[in-house]
Amino acid sequence: MATHQEERAGANLSFWEATAEEPALHPLRENAGADVCIVGAGIAGLSIAYELSRTGQKVIVLDDGAIGRGMTARTTAHLVNALDDRYYDLEKYHGEDGARMAAQSHSAAIDRIEKIAFEEKIECDFERLDGYLFEPPNESLKNLEKEFEACRRAGLEVEWVKNAPIDGFETHRAIRFPRQGQMHPLKYLKGLMDAIVRDGGRIFTGTRVEEAIGGTNARVTTANKLTVTAKAVVVASNSPINDRYVIHTKQAPYTTYVIGLQVRRGDVARALFWDTAERAGMETGLGPVAYHYVRVAKGDGADNEILIVGGEDHKSGQADDFEQRFQRLEDWATARWPKAGEVLFHWSGQVMEPIDGLAYIGRNPSDNENVYVVTGDSGNGMTHGAIAGMLIPELIRRGDHAWAKLYDPGRITLRSAPDFAKENINVATQYVDYFTGGDAASADDLKPGEGAVIRRGVKKIAVYRDESGALHEMTAVCPHLKCIVHWNRTETTWDCPCHGSRFDALGKVLNGPAVADLASAG
Repeated sequence: MATHQEERAGANLSFWEATAEEPALHPLRENAGADVCIVGAGIAGLSIAYELSRTGQKVIVLDDGAIGRGMTARTTAHLVNALDDRYYDLEKYHGEDGARMAAQSHSAAIDRIEKIAFEEKIECDFERLDGYLFEPPNESLKNLEKEFEACRRAGLEVEWVKNAPIDGFETHRAIRFPRQGQMHPLKYLKGLMDAIVRDGGRIFTGTRVEEAIGGTNARVTTANKLTVTAKAVVVASNSPINDRYVIHTKQAPYTTYVIGLQVRRGDVARALFWDTAERAGMETGLGPVAYHYVRVAKGDGADNEILIVGGEDHKSGQADDFEQRFQRLEDWATARWPKAGEVLFHWSGQVMEPIDGLAYIGRNPSDNENVYVVTGDSGNGMTHGAIAGMLIPELIRRGDHAWAKLYDPGRITLRSAPDFAKENINVATQYVDYFTGGDAASADDLKPGEGAVIRRGVKKIAVYRDESGALHEMTAVCPHLKCIVHWNRTETTWDCPCHGSRFDALGKVLNGPAVADLASAG
């Protein structure tokens, strides 16, 4: 079981972290070289490393924390071609051919994960099961009918059912998506890690990357000034650390909440569930956000399971009603599964929402041809990560892939222009924080375990009082693009409301795009 917050992306332990072996950190100790250097040891980074290493490529993977302890450990690990973004919206942005290719690629991703788990004998609780999409009570079926037709055009074998399989709860008509999947993400990554090392790959954790540069002398530089030289560099760090502007104007960070309730085996059908309830995302204009998503996982006994329920998304760093969001998830779940027991787990994660619904996987648009990026998971990080494992190795090997245009990080989707404008207006408004007062009048107001941004003259200071009562003061200015961070009391982190960087209570960077810690206030 993980015990140190600095080895994961928040103070709250996810179900996956609590039920997986904690790997020891293995830092890079000397300069090294490889054919490909990959930054990030989550689902995307290790999927890419696996495919490269099995074809004889010399691969080095670097990660600041332990394997998978970034956002992969904060997911709910749905493996789906029933995407968070509606297929009728994907048709609008990418055309019918693009929507069809999105369905094909995500279906192929589930198949690839299943095949790897089988061939490598990875015990990760992989399971095929149906998924059900339904409208919330008292809502029109208009959008659901629209989605059904778009799914059919995309080639998905969906069908109508009279009710999603939730005993005693009337969902009305629902769309059944066959052959979806689920797994334990950290156990899957452990299997990938073992296979990568077996095939000659090297993985260094506890190694922070500060710079990734392409070109003839492509290299990655770490915080302790070690260098990995490579023929190609892949940045698979959830939010890219090598691109300060371009990608970040085309995606937005959302915080999403998850609870795990104890249930008895059989009380919840073995299926995936999603509703189409929508709430505006803090005036970003990025459109509807999938509001609830549900699965079950194995518990600590033959008859025990964990009902995992997620949703209640908001723009990162732009809300502070954390406890209410967890409570709303519990209320929603127990209304549908009244036999559910106590909440055993609660945590939050971060989703990068692209403006046109699909991830950015391919050559980095503002860099040389031998630098690649994976980001914009759009709530489907498991399958987007597996897609990256199939796409990027082919770009490195032969320079092209059938999916390359659809996922091109440099793409310009004209029909997403209004969303692009609204999102960047939202970012611009965050700089008003420079001129507002603090969250607390002074550091004296803080109790042990609390943090707040205070104003001291013209400066904004991030202040944290630890459990022993000692004060820790840092600048509240995010080192990425100088937004003012906000205190997240449920995860005891400092969150940037502009591009999603996250820092622990003492200012250590946990999540990019920032690569540096919050500077001392002194």
